[in-house]
Amino acid sequence: MRKYNENGQLGAVCCNMCGKKMIVKEGILREGAACFDQAWGYFSEKDGEVHHFDLCEECYDRLTAEFCLPVDVEECLEYL
Repeated sequence: MRKYNENGQLGAVCCNMCGKKMIVKEGILREGAACFDQAWGYFSEKDGEVHHFDLCEECYDRLTAEFCLPVDVEECLEYL
């Protein structure tokens, strides 16, 4: 869950799964986190809704460890 200051700068990020408050300094998230923004489409029961949530790295690892098919991982030499 992301909270922004009145000037639009990132102020706080908390993991939606465990509630951990992540480190944010000068509007920049300073630790690993997964940010999800899902816009549901016409064939979904959630049509017209957009869901936003964040997971700390530990919760991301715990969640993806339960997947039947593993996450597709590739090496990235530069951050895009």
